[in-house]
Amino acid sequence: MRRPTTKGFARTSSLLRENIRKAGETRGFAVTRVLTHWAEIVGEDTASICKPVDVKYGRQGLGATLTLLTTGAQAPMLEMQKEQLRARVNAAYGYNAIARVRITQTAAIGFSEGQATFVPKAKERPKPTPEILQEASRMAASAQDTELRQALERLAENVLNKTNR
Repeated sequence: MRRPTTKGFARTSSLLRENIRKAGETRGFAVTRVLTHWAEIVGEDTASICKPVDVKYGRQGLGATLTLLTTGAQAPMLEMQKEQLRARVNAAYGYNAIARVRITQTAAIGFSEGQATFVPKAKERPKPTPEILQEASRMAASAQDTELRQALERLAENVLNKTNR
């Protein structure tokens, strides 16, 4: 059995971890800032179709690569906005921290994490008029089951409301 050799002392890295993180954030290396304030940085429309999954600092000089996760249908639109996205993220950092933007349809860590779910915009539906509600109720009145009758009423409301538009 091996005995611990630290004799109650803590490693220097564990003591300095918080100070290093704070110093790094003041110099723009705050990856968490991009993750937590994504909608504010790029705007609600863009945030609803993609999310940042990774920031990697490579060997090919200064600047990092920001990886964005999106769906297949939205990838071409984001491809055209790469430079604007890079500029907005760099504005949040305060300097040119991001040199490249990479768009992916799977997460950087694997396929299981790449199941993208973004917040869709809520569709605004006009409220049905009292006449439509009354007509839908009349149409579904013959159903005996209450759940079926309610479902038929909702269906009739949607159909009548759509045809009146």
